[in-house]
Amino acid sequence: MLHATHVIKRPLVTEKTTWESNDRNRYSFLVDIRCQKPQIKAAIEELYKVRVHKVSTQVRKGRTYRTRHGMTNTGDWKKATVQLHPDDRIEMF
Repeated sequence: MLHATHVIKRPLVTEKTTWESNDRNRYSFLVDIRCQKPQIKAAIEELYKVRVHKVSTQVRKGRTYRTRHGMTNTGDWKKATVQLHPDDRIEMF
């Protein structure tokens, strides 16, 4: 089992995730691709001291791009969107 700091790599801060955090109390994180929903839930609860209501995950495919040596692609990555209990908030900044 991975430690909580190895499960959660970093928060994803975009316009859409900022809107969701303010309006729907949902936060997005870049997570280790091997982790499952119960591990992600436990890691968020341990790191941020909040109650997690729901976890949604997506495995995003890496981009393909051309170099002078041929075609290359970036690695796949996993995105987790976490819905918190209505009373809890995460202060990112």
